[in-house]
Amino acid sequence: MKRFFLTLLAATGLAGMAMADPIEGVWQTQVDDGSYAHVTIAPCGQAFCGTISRTFNTAGEYQSPNLGRQIVQQMVPRGGGAYEGRVWRPSNDKVYLGKIALDGNQMALRGCIAGGLICARQNWVKIR
Repeated sequence: MKRFFLTLLAATGLAGMAMADPIEGVWQTQVDDGSYAHVTIAPCGQAFCGTISRTFNTAGEYQSPNLGRQIVQQMVPRGGGAYEGRVWRPSNDKVYLGKIALDGNQMALRGCIAGGLICARQNWVKIR
């Protein structure tokens, strides 16, 4: 009986590790106003949030005042690789309705206004 419970416990632990959401990880943003970033996306409550973990410009890596700030906010999975929440654009300090569509290691991130009728899009690549 003890062996059964140990096996069950191990299987449950492995299943939990395999259940990581595909959005979790480190993503490289598209260049915006001459800079790009690495964003670490992790669970935050029932949603996912992305924090700027490294920043780069044409001279290389630099210490942006935006390091540690949340750029992806409260993204809730909607199924089929779709997520909805909010995105913050550092260059103009505005928060937009956010939508994500995942396709493998590619992310199409949209920041929208007017209830989602008008959107700007960036393509991010998963690097870890």
